[in-house]
Amino acid sequence: MKYSYYPGCTLKTKAKDLEEHALAAAELLGISLEEIENWQCCGGVYPQSDGEVAHKLSSVRSLVSARDKGEKLLTLCSACHNVIKRVNNDIKTKDNVRKKANLYLELEKEYTGETEVVHYLEMLKNDVTFEVLKEKVSNPLKGRKIGAYYGCLLLRPQKEMAFDNPENPSVMEDFISALGAEAIKYPYRTECCGGYLSVNNKALAENMSDKIMRSAELAGIEEIITACPLCKYNLENKSSKVKVTYFTELLAESLKIISEEEK
Repeated sequence: MKYSYYPGCTLKTKAKDLEEHALAAAELLGISLEEIENWQCCGGVYPQSDGEVAHKLSSVRSLVSARDKGEKLLTLCSACHNVIKRVNNDIKTKDNVRKKANLYLELEKEYTGETEVVHYLEMLKNDVTFEVLKEKVSNPLKGRKIGAYYGCLLLRPQKEMAFDNPENPSVMEDFISALGAEAIKYPYRTECCGGYLSVNNKALAENMSDKIMRSAELAGIEEIITACPLCKYNLENKSSKVKVTYFTELLAESLKIISEEEK
């Protein structure tokens, strides 16, 4: 099983653990992730204006690269996934965006949104399947009480992302259960952590993140997993006993790629 892989900037700097363990686990599971050549930053935030197409071109280049190889485009970072998938939807549904993007890029073959964009978690669920993943687990995480933190970007906007039910998602809980741990749902698992507010309104972002961590702690959760580097940054800078890790670290631990102490 082979995918074109878009890493994004943060996975090469502050979020190396998110990528490193994902790649190692994929190899063990028989998944080939081929990093796109000369990929560019997606921008980190989806550009709202349809008239400003330039900010969407880097995403389109990666989508075209995967299309030309006949592969799905796989992402890991929640922010990158949100941007690239929504840009792809713009190409599919908005004539002016599609025409301008193709004009700027001077493509030999017009791009019309053919590439399927999938998140690593979707790949595990739909292509590997959690049933097979459960069989591959060599270190079941029995007795561990783990919560999923989705945040905003994987789930919303619902129609465009089509990732899971934005109010009551289950894919990350199913993932946790497949690894042998106890998946515990808690009230604030889909609430915003404050995101980029941490840059210019740190107090507000801290207040939002504190509510999430208190919610998890009250539910008896020992560890939270996330797919978003910015969410991890905001959540783990709190005075909470709940540990915050990437979901790929948990996967690597269950496959004996790393130990719990190495996380």
